Amino acid sequence: MSLLRSLVALAVAGTTLSALAQTTVTEPWVRGTVVQQKATGAFMQLTSAQGGKLVSASSPAAGVVEIHEMVMEANVMKMRAVPGLELPAGKAVELKPGGYHVMLMDLKAPLAAGQSVPLTLVVEGKDGKRETIAVNAPVKALGGMGAPKP
Repeated sequence: MSLLRSLVALAVAGTTLSALAQTTVTEPWVRGTVVQQKATGAFMQLTSAQGGKLVSASSPAAGVVEIHEMVMEANVMKMRAVPGLELPAGKAVELKPGGYHVMLMDLKAPLAAGQSVPLTLVVEGKDGKRETIAVNAPVKALGGMGAPKP
């Protein structure tokens, strides 16, 4: 009987945790790499119901994980780390090639199409409370789907 109670408690907790999640992640993916490549990007859409800020990311697949942006400065595309990414309430923010993305550096191993990469995202709400989101992002072939569109 205690096993049944435990299963019911877990089911209720799972429902409650889902109901409390205020940030959703859709269409996550990671660009595949070649053998000696030590960095790649992770891309997705983030929607925060009440608004907030993506403040950090981590992954066991990489030694360093940062939130990055790409911007055009004096006709030169530059990439740089940012301390966070604003998530306006109810609006999807797209992390995509050529824009904001999660940068995975010091990769532990090459990433091939068909694998998946675990990511942990931390979003800080307007109230200062932090939400941790576990994401399992599939790897797409280098130069394959998800490449920037002209």
